[in-house]
Amino acid sequence: MKLEGNDWIYSKKVKEHFIKPKNFLKNQKEVKDFNGHGSVGNIKCGDLMEMWIKVKNNKIINVKWKTFGCASAIASTSMLSEMLLEKGGMQLEKALKITGKDIMDRLGGLPAIKIHCSVLGDQALRAAIYDYAQKNKRTELSVEKPIEEEHH
Repeated sequence: MKLEGNDWIYSKKVKEHFIKPKNFLKNQKEVKDFNGHGSVGNIKCGDLMEMWIKVKNNKIINVKWKTFGCASAIASTSMLSEMLLEKGGMQLEKALKITGKDIMDRLGGLPAIKIHCSVLGDQALRAAIYDYAQKNKRTELSVEKPIEEEHH
């Protein structure tokens, strides 16, 4: 199949979230009262993802994120942010169970070569929950310290 300049290999939902990402951080002031921050990836290879969460009564009630990533990373994190905020916010324990597959299913799939991008938001979320748990001495939350990655 020959792709033309205007062909799009992603689902309509991916395109929607890529072009108009939800909960994207536009100004650092937006997160001044947030209580969890996670950062994963490496700017050297262009896949840095940051996420901020605001937790109240054990629920994520607000989320902001930013990335230097591809369409798949942007769309999947946008979708993840919507999933976290549905029905007034998601319990931390439930948020920790979200997988890249859950996000991809909601997006209508991703090309196989782009699946690794869908986990950036998921990893940043876990890092933000870890940060929140450390700051608030929430040892009952079963979240592991994020692994520092060195990409080239």
